[in-house]
Amino acid sequence: MDQYADGLYRFVLKNLGEPHFSSDVVQDTFEKLWVRLETVSYQKVKTYLFTAAYHTMIDYIRREKRYSANPAAGGDEPDVSEAYSDLKEVLERAIGQLPEDQKAVVMLRDYEGYAYREISEITGLSESQVKVYIYRARVFLKQYIGSMEKVI
Repeated sequence: MDQYADGLYRFVLKNLGEPHFSSDVVQDTFEKLWVRLETVSYQKVKTYLFTAAYHTMIDYIRREKRYSANPAAGGDEPDVSEAYSDLKEVLERAIGQLPEDQKAVVMLRDYEGYAYREISEITGLSESQVKVYIYRARVFLKQYIGSMEKVI
């Protein structure tokens, strides 16, 4: 648990953006591992944890969308064309705009350093689909952020 909890929490937090719910997802993930401890080999524990966390997180996102009582929210975000001095803030805002699948694969690839094959195992997507999602996400991020002159 000590070995994987921080990385798992970072992955979920970057996707959900809510510390309380991220902790719940991580706890649920370790509970799932505990239940299946006899069937999961030691070499596959990390992959199993990230796969379970990914699916738990997607279930949470879908549940929240279904029960969202405020569909008109989101109109008060400032435009990126305004002058920003914090690239991290702009990047986090841009990543927040990505669809769930693209966001998850980009986080696994660029933040956690997983290979395409490992991301494919975690998400259940084909390796070629993982590459397509990462490409599309990066194109979106590049367009969203624009030129560095606008950011700095």
